[in-house]
Formats: sequence, C-alpha cells, structure tokens
Amino acid sequence: MDLNKIKADYERDGYVSAVPILTAEETARHRSALEDLEAREGQIHYKAKLHTVMTSPYEMATHPKVLDIVEQFIGPDILLYDSTFIIKEPHTDAHVSWHQDLTFWGLSADDVVTFWLALSPATAASGCMRMVPGSHKLGVFEHETGDDASNVLLQSQTVQNVDEAKAVMCPLAPGEASFHHGWTLHASMPNQSDDRRIGLNVQYLAPHVRQTKHDLDSAMLVRGVDNYRHFREDQPALTDFDPAAVERWHEMDKLHVETQGTN
Repeated sequence: MDLNKIKADYERDGYVSAVPILTAEETARHRSALEDLEAREGQIHYKAKLHTVMTSPYEMATHPKVLDIVEQFIGPDILLYDSTFIIKEPHTDAHVSWHQDLTFWGLSADDVVTFWLALSPATAASGCMRMVPGSHKLGVFEHETGDDASNVLLQSQTVQNVDEAKAVMCPLAPGEASFHHGWTLHASMPNQSDDRRIGLNVQYLAPHVRQTKHDLDSAMLVRGVDNYRHFREDQPALTDFDPAAVERWHEMDKLHVETQGTN
C-alpha cells in the first residue's frame, strides 16, 4: 500500500477508491455479523454511531490499515465521528443524489474524511458511488432539499445540473474501500443487481473540528491525542446490543437525525 500515492491522489481528486482493506474471509465474517444481527434486532440500515452498539463496525472503523490512510488526510490525531450501514436491497429504487457531505453537518472545518467499505459487490449494476474528481476544491454548491422517499439522504439534498460527463464510477469488490473528502460531489444509482449492496460508511474528524449547531455532539478518539475536547465521548461497543449501550445509542441516533436535518 503506497500511502504517498494515496495521499497525492486524494489531494488531487478528493477521493481514492478500490483500496483493499479486508480479506475475503474477514469480509464474509463482517457481513454475517451484520445479517445475523438484522435477523435478531431488525433493520439497522442508516442508523448512526453503530460502533457504540456493534463490535463489528467498531472493528472495521478502527482497522489499523484504515487509520493509517485516514492519518494521511487529516493528521495523526483522529476522532471517529460516525458509522452507519448503507444498504440497497436488490431491485429497489433507493439512490443517493448528487451532494456534498458537509453541507448540513454543522462542522466548523473540513478536516473530515469518509471511509466507505464494501461488504458485498458495489458495481455499476448494484449502484456503486460516482465521484466528480476535483470538486472538493470548488467550494460549496447550492443544494435543494426535498422529500424523495427513495433518496437515502435525510433531506433528499441535491445539487442540480452536475456535469455527468465528469463523473467517475467507483466500483468496489467486497473488502475494498473508498475514502472521500467532505466537499467531494458524489452520488449513486439504484441497485439493479440480485444481491444486496452493503457498505459501512464511517466519518473521521481532526480534533480541532467542532459542532457549531449545539454542544451535545459526540465522538471517539481512536488515534493520537485530543487537545480540544469539543465533543462528548462515545464509548466503543464491548458486546453487541448491550441494553445500556442501546439506550444511549437511540438518543445519539435521534440527535444525529435532528442535527443533519436542520440547516
């Protein structure tokens, strides 16, 4: 793994893709852990801060190879901010419109990186992500909000009139990942394949970043030091769906929705 090339590509394009992270055996184990818990607990799709109630997302989000890469982008001090599964069921209309992640998050700076790890094939047919290279350097685009039930985004936030000719498809094999900047324009189409498209979506912050909408937000130091203490401290999952952790998790998930659902 050439970390210098990864850093250079990320700085130029606003993303890197098809980075191998997990072995086939590890990927299968994490997918099984998710689907076993879905069978027991119900839908887990698009719930915030899963690393505080599930050991598998915590393990993936703190994988040394992942943190080594994130360190290239935001420095040696790393806060784990959020983790969620984004799942598109086969032959459904779920999609993600063109957007920039940071538009409604309320964060004070853009030292923020998203890690997206495929646990099943993310292909053109299954609705892999598309990125616009270099768009992270073009500032904040105007976003329109809506209520499209098939749009995975909380406010159906959409950047109109994106030049599709500039978009690059970012397919991932199971166990591969992409990393993208908080201002990179990206989107994905519906899953027309016969398999679920399962991705773990994780955000990391540099500790100087803070939440500007309120003082209730939380994060977890996973590498280095936090000399700022802008966030309340999340706790890692020690077991799956511990009742006390689940109670806190429901509160954090509600706060997450309220935070990202307001301008």
